[in-house]
Amino acid sequence: MNLNTDYTCHTINLKPDYEGPVAAVLISSNFNLGNRKSVLYIHGYIDYFFQAHLGAQFNANGFDFFALDLRKHGRSLLAHQRPNYCKDIEEYFEEISISIQKIQEKSTAIYLLGHSTGGLVASSYMNQGKEKGRIAGLLLNAPFFDLNQNKFEKCITYFVSKIMSKIAIYSKTNGALSPIYAKSIHKDFYGEWDFNINWKPIKGFPTYFKWIVAIIKAQKKLEQSHITVPILILHSSDSIRLSTFSKEAMSKDIVLNIQDMKNIGATLGNKVSFLKIKNAQHDVFLSEKKVRATAFDQMFSWLSTIAVKKE
Repeated sequence: MNLNTDYTCHTINLKPDYEGPVAAVLISSNFNLGNRKSVLYIHGYIDYFFQAHLGAQFNANGFDFFALDLRKHGRSLLAHQRPNYCKDIEEYFEEISISIQKIQEKSTAIYLLGHSTGGLVASSYMNQGKEKGRIAGLLLNAPFFDLNQNKFEKCITYFVSKIMSKIAIYSKTNGALSPIYAKSIHKDFYGEWDFNINWKPIKGFPTYFKWIVAIIKAQKKLEQSHITVPILILHSSDSIRLSTFSKEAMSKDIVLNIQDMKNIGATLGNKVSFLKIKNAQHDVFLSEKKVRATAFDQMFSWLSTIAVKKE
């Protein structure tokens, strides 16, 4: 599928916030048929929807496919806004609820699929979101359940972020994220994927301390998670922290710690399943072709069992 010709974008005008006018963009596959199961994809941090092949896979396996560019990300980023900024991740619930309402009109069942920070947002929504009752299942691709740091580093990060965000709500740091992961997936470096580097810069955007506090608070809230629908968590077979690029970046999660995904993921609800995908990258579905093919096969196999159980 071609991102420019095989998808349609619909702008959702949202309630103005502390920065002014706000919008989100709902993207739909032109190969959707209606009156069948649907999936709504939620991207990660410093990210937007560009994975055209993801929609193609869902369409080919009997699903209609939709994706959201959340407020202040990708197609939704407005000129007056700070990229990817939020004070609380529940800000995203408005566009998620509106999207679910729109999809519900032509769908028999809706599944949420969240990647990385999108996995945290989706999990949070399934605990507190207005339309969570319309969701039949939750798919999480390397969800961001905890900072990839040791306990001491986490304490320092939260303390500094809380202080700095109180001193100035738009204070930020430029060194929070490494460019290694973006280089491992972009076609101009080591990967095979093309994406808009104005929306997903190789060096990332500045990370706001207020955003860090919002993320940590959302992760803390998951300690009381009570998601009732079936959950599938996909993750790499291994994770590692790298200071420079190496071949390991192409076969391991170099962004998050898979042990955090397993430990915290198991507590989200009482119907949690895991898929360990050998040699996967952080975004499992951007991994090498054979690796992602395995991930797709196993995910759709799981989804078919959920459908059988539901019937």
